[in-house]
Amino acid sequence: MNPSTRRKFIGQMAGAAAVAALPAALRAQADRAGARRPNVLLLMADDLRPELHCHGVEGIRTPHIDALAARSLRFNRAYCQYPLCNPSRSSMFTGHYPTQTGVMDNRQWWGYRHPDYVSMFRRFRDAGYNTITEGKIFHIGIDDTDAWTVGGAQRRYAPDASEHIDGAASGGAAVAAAATADAATRTQTPERASGSDRIVVLEGDGETYQDYGHATRAIARLKEYKDRDKPFLLACGFTNPHSPPRAPQRSYDQYDVAKVPLPVDYAPRPTVPPGFPALSVVPRNTDLFIGRDSTPESAREMKRAYWAAVSFLDEQVGRVVQALDELKLADNTIIVLTTDHGYHLGEKGRWSKAYSLFDVAVRIPLMISVPGGAANGRVCDRNVEMINLYRTMCELCDVPPPDGIEGVSMTPLLHDPGAAWDRPVYSVVAYRDALGRSVLTEGWRYTQWNEGEGGEVLFDEHADPHELKNLANDPQHAGKLAELRALLNKLPGRTR
Repeated sequence: MNPSTRRKFIGQMAGAAAVAALPAALRAQADRAGARRPNVLLLMADDLRPELHCHGVEGIRTPHIDALAARSLRFNRAYCQYPLCNPSRSSMFTGHYPTQTGVMDNRQWWGYRHPDYVSMFRRFRDAGYNTITEGKIFHIGIDDTDAWTVGGAQRRYAPDASEHIDGAASGGAAVAAAATADAATRTQTPERASGSDRIVVLEGDGETYQDYGHATRAIARLKEYKDRDKPFLLACGFTNPHSPPRAPQRSYDQYDVAKVPLPVDYAPRPTVPPGFPALSVVPRNTDLFIGRDSTPESAREMKRAYWAAVSFLDEQVGRVVQALDELKLADNTIIVLTTDHGYHLGEKGRWSKAYSLFDVAVRIPLMISVPGGAANGRVCDRNVEMINLYRTMCELCDVPPPDGIEGVSMTPLLHDPGAAWDRPVYSVVAYRDALGRSVLTEGWRYTQWNEGEGGEVLFDEHADPHELKNLANDPQHAGKLAELRALLNKLPGRTR
C-alpha cells in the first residue's frame, strides 16, 4: 500500500458511516494495491506509568519512545482496568472486564473459568495472521499458549489455584511456589522483600539481561517473517521497569539524584489522607520499601533507579523500531506501545501498583502508529480504557471481533483526536475481602469500596490533579456523586 493510498484511506475515516465501513475499506484498499493486511508490532512494558519525556516529565530521558510518539497518536489519558499484571492483561487481551473474567490476582488463567473467551492473539491467528510472542505478554506462567503460531509458554498454574486475594494458598504448596516475584500474594514474605525491594545494576551494557534478549529475538523474528505470505502480529513484552529496577550503570549516571523530584504528596510510609476511606491506601507496600520507611534521600535514589530502568527499556524499544524501519516494514506495520498498569513512586507513601485506584496506579502510556495515519504526531486528551484495544486492532486489521466482547473501537480518535467521545473508564481492584470500583469521566473520578460501605472518594480531576481532596462528603457535590454512582453501576458483570 503506497503512502498516498494510505493517506486517502485514513482520510476516509471521518464520520460514523466511514468508521463503520473501515474493515471493508481496508481490505478493498489493500486488494487494489496488491498488498496484504497490515502487520502489527505490539511493544509491552511492565509497570510503566506515563513517566516519559513525551508525557511532559522533565528530566527523564526517553528519546526512542519520544520518537515513536512523534510518529503515533499518543493517548494522554489511557487507563487500565486493574492495577496488577495478570488481571490487567487478561482484561485487555480478552475484551472483558475483571469483574467478568473473575481474574483478580496473579495466579489464575482466565480460560479455566471462561473457556469460551477468545484472546485477541488467538483471534488474529485464526484470521490468518502469524502470531509471534517474545517476552512477557500474558502474565508469567499464565500464557494463552495456543494463541501463538510461534512461541508461547506452557501454563504452570493449576485450575484450582487459590482465588484468595490476600495470599492464602488453598491451591497448595506447588501453586504458592510457582508464584512469580511480582505476585501480590507474596507481599508479606521475606523472599518477596529481598527479591523485589532493591536496586540492581546490570553488568556491562545490559546485554545479558532478559529485556536486551527480548529485543534481540524480536528483531530476528522481524527478519524471519518480513517476507512471509501472511501478515504477522509480533508481541514483544519487556520486564522493565518492574521491580527491582534494573539498568546498567550508565543509565543511572544520566541522572543527578539530587535533582530527581518527589511528589507533592510524598510520605515515608503508606498514609491515608484525612477524609479518605482506610481502604484507599493499604498499609503496606508490595514492590518497594516493603515493611520499611523511605526517607527523601532513599526515595530519590529509588525513583532515580526507576528512571534508569525506563531509560534502558527505551533503548530496547528503539532497537526494535529501528530494525523495523531498516527492514522497510514501517509502511505496512501498525505499532502499538503500552503497558499493563501505572505505578506509585511515593505518592501517598506508596511504592507499588497493587490495590490502588488512584490515577497514578491506573493511568498508562498508549501510543498507536498507523501507517499514513491522519493523527500521527498528535495527542489525544480523551479518556480511553484499554479494554478498547481489542476492537480497535480488529477494526484496523479487518479481523472480525468475537461476539460479546466489551469496549469500543478507538478508530474515530485515530482520525480526529478531538472527536466527540463521552465514554466512562472503569477500573477495579480487590484487597482481601474488599472490592474497589472506580469510574472516570471528563474531569471527575469516583471510587467506592464494597458498594460504598467501605467508603467513597470523589475527585475533581481538573482542580485537583494530584487527588488530594476527597469531595464525597461535600454537599455541594451531592448531584455529581449521585450521577457517578449510577454510572458506576453500569460496569458489566459487577460483583454485589
